[in-house]
Amino acid sequence: MIKRSHFTSRTLAYLLITPQILVTLTFFYWPAVQGLLQSVMLSDPFGQRSRFVWFDNFITIFTDALYLKSIGITLGFSLATALTSIVFGLFLASLANRALRAKAVIRTMLIWPYAVAPAISGILWLFLLHPSFGVLAYFLQNKMGIDWNPVLSGSDAFIMVVLASAWKQVSYNFVFFMAGLQAVPHSLIEAAAMDGAGPFRRFWTITFPLLSPTFFFLMVMNVIYAFFETFGVIHTVTQGGPGGATNTLVYKVYQDGFIGLNLGSSAAQSVVLMILIVTITVLQFRFVERKVHYTV
Repeated sequence: MIKRSHFTSRTLAYLLITPQILVTLTFFYWPAVQGLLQSVMLSDPFGQRSRFVWFDNFITIFTDALYLKSIGITLGFSLATALTSIVFGLFLASLANRALRAKAVIRTMLIWPYAVAPAISGILWLFLLHPSFGVLAYFLQNKMGIDWNPVLSGSDAFIMVVLASAWKQVSYNFVFFMAGLQAVPHSLIEAAAMDGAGPFRRFWTITFPLLSPTFFFLMVMNVIYAFFETFGVIHTVTQGGPGGATNTLVYKVYQDGFIGLNLGSSAAQSVVLMILIVTITVLQFRFVERKVHYTV
């Protein structure tokens, strides 16, 4: 028998969900509506006077070469961050799943980086890769002969923010891949080994297809993370530079809205950013999910 709760009055049920409804309306729907309204208004820097301008703000941003460049930078940055964090998360989960000793200690240490704030992650990697005092930068410059300088080189700065952002997200991916690996039936792996399949063949033909739901979920979550939650990394490390090489869409919204005080343009960029991430998520569900195999 399944026990179910019954309310004698609907008033109690509505009272219980009222706090969540108020939070959602206050911190999600109200700002979203305000952003949509602001995107079709032209306001003074202090927001005292506004004038309805239809879609002029959207026309302005899509005729701005810097904004179009930031779209390409954001797409490349998101893809690089998501793939890097997922690949390393799966690699570490595979190694930790095979570890026979100190499993709990190893897994705990691998999860710790997720507790680090994005800004702290950026500072840590800045200390490692700064051309003047970075330990890894010294090794790259003096031992490997690589002309590494993220302060002046846009490509080097791009690589640095990708590494800092992916490093923090590896632990998140590790947790889910670890759970997925433990759910793979050992009988299938043992049967494949008895048939002569090597470790790589067993992983690619058995383990990875069974991990496809986890992989799909993490791909969606990592793209969203790269679009929105990497602001702290970019703000503490490069501030969108050098030469706009790391100026992603979310950071350009901050630059135009909070620094440039162009509220209408910033709101229009927020709307475009929301539409872009929704479109990417829908495309992932439309095309990538076809290759996902769900097991019962």
